[in-house]
Amino acid sequence: MSFLQGQVSTDTRRLAENVSLLSSYSSPQGRVLALIYLLPHSSGVAAILPREILLPTLERMRKFVLRAKVQIEDAGESLAVAGVHGDQALRSAGLPVPREAQAYLEHDGIGVARVGHQHRYWVIGAARKLSDALAGDTASSSDSWRLADIRAGLPQVYAATSEAFVAQMLNLDLLDGISFSKGCYTGQEIIARTQHLGRIKRRLFRLLLPTGTWSVGQALCLADGRQGRLIEVLEFGGRVEALAVLSIDAAGNDSPAGVPVAATELPLPYSLSQPA
Repeated sequence: MSFLQGQVSTDTRRLAENVSLLSSYSSPQGRVLALIYLLPHSSGVAAILPREILLPTLERMRKFVLRAKVQIEDAGESLAVAGVHGDQALRSAGLPVPREAQAYLEHDGIGVARVGHQHRYWVIGAARKLSDALAGDTASSSDSWRLADIRAGLPQVYAATSEAFVAQMLNLDLLDGISFSKGCYTGQEIIARTQHLGRIKRRLFRLLLPTGTWSVGQALCLADGRQGRLIEVLEFGGRVEALAVLSIDAAGNDSPAGVPVAATELPLPYSLSQPA
């Protein structure tokens, strides 16, 4: 945990309290390279992130190991991870439901981690054991999990958006994804300066887009003049829902990024006001 403490944006000492953490791993310039869910699994600290950025993230972290007594490896062959919606689905799989204050627990080699304050859970364990526990339709599909993330305003970073944003642009300061008291970590100086100067000119917003061809990393300009980039987008049930990092207002956007999009801004389940 001490190695990770100097690498990611959250206070990894909290893992000892059986919580899961949404953390950013940033460049020295404060740009988010990856968003990682950290879980205090019995095999070590488990990190969940998109496979397409796993290898470059591993390679970059390994450069900082030096003399630290830590091993970083791809556990994809020994561990599997699934998402489960709802307390009842966990109980149906014979798994206990973590208490709100606990947020993470293990049962018979399978770890269960609550996602934020929602009734959604990461479930992690040996591939065969996990498959047996989650037989049937208990595990969520990739699309339904991504849609739930979009509706919860939870960002993700893929290869197309790696190193594109500072952590606050992804609302991590509003999602308990940054510790401003733990001390130094890679990118901390830029992230802290952004927070203290109050110069957060772009934020993560939730959108309903018109039917069309959309992709992560795509630039867009809204009809009200705000500009930005898509970080997550999914067509589901005839609707196109998305998360985008957009300028907070249209002031100073003199060069529209293409044809204005008739998007509808949807509410987030949290306030965009900075915590006091």
